[in-house]
Amino acid sequence: MSHNRRWTAIDPFFEFSLLGLLASGYLAVVGSGYLDGPTAVLTAAGLVLRALLVAGILRFEISPRILNTVTVAYIAFYPVDYYYLSRDFLTATIHLVFYLAIAKILTAVTERDYLYVKVIAFLELLGASVLSSNANYFLFLAMFLLFGVATFAASEIRRSASAGEAIVRPNAWFLSLRLTGLTIYTVAGILVVTAIFFFLLPRTARAAFQRLVPERYHLPGFSNEVALGQIGELKMRNSAVLHARFSSTPGFTIPANLKWRGAALEEFDGKRWFNTRNTAEVLRVEGGVLRVVPLEETLRQARRISYEIVMQEATSDALFLAGAPESIQIFVPLVVRTPANSYRLAFGPSDRLRYRVYAVLEAAGDPLYRGLPLNEEQRARTLRLPPMDPRVADLAKQVAGSQTTGLARTKALESYLHRAFRYTIELPKTEQPDPVAHFLLERKQGHCEYFASAMAVMLRSLGIPSRVATGFQNGLFNDMSGWYLIRASDAHSWVEAWIDGQGWTTFDPTPPDPNPPAMSLGTRLQLYMDAMQVFWQDWVLSYDLDRQFSLAVQVEQSSRSLHLRWFDGSLERWAKRIRSQGTELKKHGPAVIAVIVACVLLAFALPWIIERLRSVARARRVQRGQASASDATLLYLRMLAILRKRGIEKPSWLTPNEFVATLKDEQTAARVREFTSAYHELRYANRMEAAPRLVTLLEQLER
Repeated sequence: MSHNRRWTAIDPFFEFSLLGLLASGYLAVVGSGYLDGPTAVLTAAGLVLRALLVAGILRFEISPRILNTVTVAYIAFYPVDYYYLSRDFLTATIHLVFYLAIAKILTAVTERDYLYVKVIAFLELLGASVLSSNANYFLFLAMFLLFGVATFAASEIRRSASAGEAIVRPNAWFLSLRLTGLTIYTVAGILVVTAIFFFLLPRTARAAFQRLVPERYHLPGFSNEVALGQIGELKMRNSAVLHARFSSTPGFTIPANLKWRGAALEEFDGKRWFNTRNTAEVLRVEGGVLRVVPLEETLRQARRISYEIVMQEATSDALFLAGAPESIQIFVPLVVRTPANSYRLAFGPSDRLRYRVYAVLEAAGDPLYRGLPLNEEQRARTLRLPPMDPRVADLAKQVAGSQTTGLARTKALESYLHRAFRYTIELPKTEQPDPVAHFLLERKQGHCEYFASAMAVMLRSLGIPSRVATGFQNGLFNDMSGWYLIRASDAHSWVEAWIDGQGWTTFDPTPPDPNPPAMSLGTRLQLYMDAMQVFWQDWVLSYDLDRQFSLAVQVEQSSRSLHLRWFDGSLERWAKRIRSQGTELKKHGPAVIAVIVACVLLAFALPWIIERLRSVARARRVQRGQASASDATLLYLRMLAILRKRGIEKPSWLTPNEFVATLKDEQTAARVREFTSAYHELRYANRMEAAPRLVTLLEQLER
């Protein structure tokens, strides 16, 4: 609070509103996920300390000299943060803004300090608008708007109070309550009006800020290298990675254990799978459509599907595909196809990538491609093994037994791993020199990465070319949004084996999780949040002219359907009812119309009636001597309203005493002078005995 002005009833409301304004901007940045832990904790501590100071629980002051010294030191530290710690302009600037926020939170006492706090709060929200792509930003924006209206309304009242008459303490709670109601009403009106323009005006400015935002995180396991254990670490996360939506096809159901293939890795050194060949094919996208598989190469009886994928921002440059793609509708200039038939973006991860795929699904026992010959180079690469424990090869021969064909041997290994091993996402306690041998011969439990690696190694020991594919499996259908939610915990690895006469065929040796997660309350809440997130991404961040046109078409179609199905049908039903019950309508029609008219009139008159009743009740309380200082203002306004009916108007620039001097009628001037004197006694001297006299003088003026 400023030292050069009186404490008023509005000050607590102003202090907490300003604190809420700053907290809204802070939470918006925290919700974006870009604020580091120490900065978030220190800022939260500053907000809590300021709240305790405003509430009077704590009392302390920080010397301005100390604050200025620390501020100068931090400004000198800023280049160090920029060049050596954060190594990013936006992150270092956010650190600076939050340092200033903490400093001003704890030391704001003057009007200039309060202005700085408002500016800092606005900078926080502006930074969050650039950083955040989450739906929670809208909640914090609404909070910021709510506290912003309250803060600036309270600021104006404080300014008026400091310039003239101070607001006294006795009605502080009532004033705060009225201001809170006014703030909520104003914010609701702003949100309603804004929502109308929100869908009318497309937003295109976000692209201008994308260069400022640093890349989030890159998913491991979907590039040209993955170490054993990385997929297991990924499965411990529950964050959304991508969303998928299938086009409705009559009679089509989503198959169980549907796999979203992101990469296929062909070389193994004992601890990691990788690709070293740089012979990837660069494909040019013509007109937004990439044709990737000729129709004659796919099986005629294979099921064809169509689906749409939306990637989360900057998660991976891999294109995750279910089935073998025939065409991909994607708005990028170039796509890279690897020798293992996986696809990725040519220029790295893209923010909020969206693409549509037309593909064929592999039927049970049928490959996706015809049995094209495998060249010698790729056969040698997919059979190569590092030095391994010889017991692994012996185990593979033992499991294959008397089977002679490649397909039968592969199925025998798959069945053995399903039957004899246990699934767990727990990682080994210590790093092993030969992880595959340790898994097969000792631990005999692990997650999909170990199962796929073990099967691929055993297949190679039997002379069957194999590779490990990585991606996701299944997903969680969100009935509120209509999209499948694929989370990091859905990450999966499986095996692709070359079967002579069939081609690359998918096998999955991983047994099901014995303790699958149930649909808990937390999962259901995540689905609600995900549905809100999908709406936010579709209709906020991705809202452009195409979305605007689509919305307009939907509204027009809905209106037409509404008109045809509701109004026309209703008119027909009403006409039949009128003809069949004409007598009843004639009898009760006037009464019904009278009730409707009375309800409408009551709705318009109700606020005036309530205000009138409150005024009468307040006047009776004043007559009983139960007045307060604020009642003097109410009675004075009633006196001005009486004079206004007689054609006497008080100019706003005149004081009450100056106004009395302008009155021409002596009798009226005498009563107004006496009323003004009693008004001052009650308003400023707090003399309650003046209240009944004010009521009596009002009655005389009315007569």
